[in-house]
Amino acid sequence: MAIDFGLPFRAPEVNPITYKAHAIPFLNPINMYGRVFFFSWFGFFVAFWSWYAFPPLLHDTIQKDLKLTKVDVANSNIIALSATLLVRLIAGPCCDRFGPRWTFTGCLVLGAIPTFLAGTAYTKSQLFAVRFFVGILGGSFVPCQVWSTGFFDKNVVGTANAFTAGFGNAGGGVTYFLMPSIYDSLLGDGLTPHTAWRVAFVVPGIVILAVAVGLLVLCQDTPIGKWSDRHRAAESHLAAHGVQATIVDRPSVSIADKPPSVSSGSGIPPAGEKVQYDATAERKMSVYADHEAQMTEQQMLDTARGEIVVKPTPREVVKAMFAPQTLVLAFCYFCSFGAELAINSILGTYYQKNFKQLGQTTSGQWAAMFGLLNVVYRPAGGIFADLLFKRFHNVWVKKIWIHTLGIVTGVFLIAIGILDPHDTSTMFGLIAGMAFFLEAGNGANFALVPHVSPHANGVVSGMAGAMGNFGGIIFAIVFRYLKTDYGKSFWIIGVITIAINVAVCWIPPVSKKQIGGR
Repeated sequence: MAIDFGLPFRAPEVNPITYKAHAIPFLNPINMYGRVFFFSWFGFFVAFWSWYAFPPLLHDTIQKDLKLTKVDVANSNIIALSATLLVRLIAGPCCDRFGPRWTFTGCLVLGAIPTFLAGTAYTKSQLFAVRFFVGILGGSFVPCQVWSTGFFDKNVVGTANAFTAGFGNAGGGVTYFLMPSIYDSLLGDGLTPHTAWRVAFVVPGIVILAVAVGLLVLCQDTPIGKWSDRHRAAESHLAAHGVQATIVDRPSVSIADKPPSVSSGSGIPPAGEKVQYDATAERKMSVYADHEAQMTEQQMLDTARGEIVVKPTPREVVKAMFAPQTLVLAFCYFCSFGAELAINSILGTYYQKNFKQLGQTTSGQWAAMFGLLNVVYRPAGGIFADLLFKRFHNVWVKKIWIHTLGIVTGVFLIAIGILDPHDTSTMFGLIAGMAFFLEAGNGANFALVPHVSPHANGVVSGMAGAMGNFGGIIFAIVFRYLKTDYGKSFWIIGVITIAINVAVCWIPPVSKKQIGGR
């Protein structure tokens, strides 16, 4: 089949009910879908940059300035992940309640404040406090993924989520180039090391605020407009497509926005009542719905009844969080993203330990490659998941792909741990190979997330994302207590990764009770 080179530039074909895109206009920022795609990944990119701005300067510069021990440095890495775990758990329900765009903006603005205040840390305790609150930025991953899911349909959502997260995660690699470069340039301008590292944190703070403003001004909540209009829009689109003799239940009050009564003039029945749609209703097309994909009547109904995000109650949040399918995603992300976070924090130091000739800047640049590979490897995981789904039309293939990547990742981690390479070619080759399966696993995980309880996508995304951070904390504790025995830490993490993936591989990817569970 010929490659369509115009696809990244064209306005995409859309789902007739939700107006979610069936393609990604990567290179068309004029189109709404291209614009949201850009701000999704770039917003998370700058957040990740600031979130991981400390490690490149921590081992030498900040450690000496604040007189920190190796244990203090390890503890600060753990603390940096703690706030993110909490924020991701909160951000999930907030996305479903207020919309991902506003939740995203809130994470960026709140995280920018401690970024600006990073230079005010003069003691160990103050550093811990600053790193804890900067961790708010890590929570932006959840609205990044939920927002992307809201604009791209199931045939490409794995690819879209993998690219937005992969490009965003690359901020963790770029920071190893940016922060030392900013610091070195400030030294060249005559600042002392004591002052230069503090001033360096002003730069990411300014960029974060600029992106937050752009996200609010240039984008919108959903393809049809305001977050609060998503249910009415789906109903009117269904009616406008002439679905005959179709009855659709509105979500109950416990999980949906309370609609106005009929007497209020809205024409929308009370919650829980059945709705007979008028197939002759005048259709109000979105200016962004350039042309629509063909869908069967049943597919339209499944979409309208099962894929529109609803406002959750605490009971619904808990139910969605602890559903077996959600827990599978959460535990797999615990292993993949958790390992990535922990390794990202120590990799530069690990290189310096095994290769004495590398200084702070050179070891940091080699460590940066681990994060930068997300630009290619994480999208590869999502793209392949979508290709498998397109080929087999079964969600099981995405799940099998996740566990395959997880088990191979574990094998690589064990190999690195046992060999503990002191040859640069062996070390960098094993890290690059491990990075592919690890980071592709992250992308594959969030290619499956949109299929699991789509009406509570924020809650599911928040739970999975938070468990990824919890994994980062647990694995960082492993590195912390084994101190400089990095090899042993690696193989322990590898064993845990394999064990968890094998333990949950039998659980079905979606519940049989789920509407349109495909």
